[in-house]
Amino acid sequence: MGRTKQKIRPELTDAQWDRLRRYGVPQATEVGDVLFRTGDRWYDLILVEEGEVEVVRDALSWTEETRLAVLGPRTFVGELGLLNGQRAFLTSRVTQPGRVLRVDHDALQRLMAEDDELCDLMLRTLWARRELLRHGPAAWTLKIVGSTGSPESMALRRYAERLELAHTWVDVDDPALDHDVWSHGFTREHLPVAFVQGEPVHNATPGRIAEMLGLAYTADDDLEFDLAVVGAGPAGLAAAIYGASEGLRTVLLDAVAPGGQSATTSRIENYLGFPFGVSGDALTSQASLQAFKFGVRIAAPCPVVRLDPEGGVHRLLLADGAIVRARAVVVTTGVAYRGLPLERWDDFEGAGIHHAATALELRQVAGSDVVVVGGANSAGQAALALAANACRVRLVVRSNDLSERMSSYLVDRIREDPRIEVHTGTQVTALHGEDRLTAVTLRGTTEQTVDCTGLFCFIGAVPATDWLAGLERDEHGFLRTGADVVALGDGWRDLGRMPLPFETSVPRVFAAGDVRRGSMKRVAAAVGEGSSAVASVHQALATTEVYA
Repeated sequence: MGRTKQKIRPELTDAQWDRLRRYGVPQATEVGDVLFRTGDRWYDLILVEEGEVEVVRDALSWTEETRLAVLGPRTFVGELGLLNGQRAFLTSRVTQPGRVLRVDHDALQRLMAEDDELCDLMLRTLWARRELLRHGPAAWTLKIVGSTGSPESMALRRYAERLELAHTWVDVDDPALDHDVWSHGFTREHLPVAFVQGEPVHNATPGRIAEMLGLAYTADDDLEFDLAVVGAGPAGLAAAIYGASEGLRTVLLDAVAPGGQSATTSRIENYLGFPFGVSGDALTSQASLQAFKFGVRIAAPCPVVRLDPEGGVHRLLLADGAIVRARAVVVTTGVAYRGLPLERWDDFEGAGIHHAATALELRQVAGSDVVVVGGANSAGQAALALAANACRVRLVVRSNDLSERMSSYLVDRIREDPRIEVHTGTQVTALHGEDRLTAVTLRGTTEQTVDCTGLFCFIGAVPATDWLAGLERDEHGFLRTGADVVALGDGWRDLGRMPLPFETSVPRVFAAGDVRRGSMKRVAAAVGEGSSAVASVHQALATTEVYA
């Protein structure tokens, strides 16, 4: 408890407090003054110099107001939403008169850039507070009611978990549920229902909730960015972090949530610096925090449907009609999952068929019979994670040789695990079940139908480039970059140069990660490409300024 208290209420030295005060604007306070309230966006960090303030979760339709914290002199009030633009989901007001200092968002970003010691202290504290809030009464401010058998419900729950929002999940089909969820007046047809500050939103979607929480890109954000990164997987996160850390005003857009395919990986064991492995969720979480540190504006879900290249500033058209303008664009949209050409495949996606084996999916299938399809590392990692979760695993590989595409360390561990049964030279040929998947048919040397509550499919993907009609692609849809670009338009003659490394056939539009022709399709390689692409971005922007 003492260590937790130290994390959420760090003891500041005289020197630290004096430096922190320089960023604030003083304000005298009286009892009852509201310093920020639920719903405020880009609210101020509050430094308490004299007096006392409290932080409360407002009263909800089913419960009264709850006090969460009382903070006195030489403390500060705020949590992670200060950095990512999420609207306040708590209220702070004065309980003893005194004096505070307000640090607005711009001043907070200056602090993060100018003072490494305070930056580290602030990041650790804001992060620790969010973690604490996710497991207490504050989590009721976003209550998601749904069914594990509903793809829409699981998509909303996955969004909340991927963004690490303070939220509560209620499964209407949980036999251990100790209250009547239907007393709020909604029916199963309304699921998923999200209660935002106690107000119900029927048939809630990640996009709608993002708008309400302030996490979507809106007209209020109508700025001209130096760099827009489309796709928040490892390559996109790296590009955004390097761009922002080097002074570029950067926005990161993703159609779902930060993490990309890496966030669906239960364990990455060959990533530099993690000898004991790291989950995709953990890697994404830390990278997102790093992006906030450098002032990256992250908007998700935020699908981009078209790129309109222009001479000075490129325009990105979003699905809701909004326009993002940026001098340079890095495309890191990765790939889209492939499915099997089987009858009722679409019916069972999200209702038994999965393309990830994260903690969310593992909870759904714990202790049951599952099938993993695929012969590459992602399939092997999923099989091991599921086996460790008390599942009986059948690993189905079309090839006759498990080691053909899978790393040897995974092959060895799979063969040694008695909970994993390997079926080489085998395919899934049929799906069975009513509302949820219950069994599959396997055909190899013989044909058999086996119980299966979860089918985990890792058979590759296709590049997500359909929205990039004007960029040169190879026969498989991957973007050509650098010396690989074949056709150059007139715009290149005006610039007086050839495409830079990672630059596509359109000047100042770059590509990195899995979406790029010739990429290695590994997390470490994607991170390297994303950061390297930013070096070319700087060079391209400098060239443009010379020829402007």
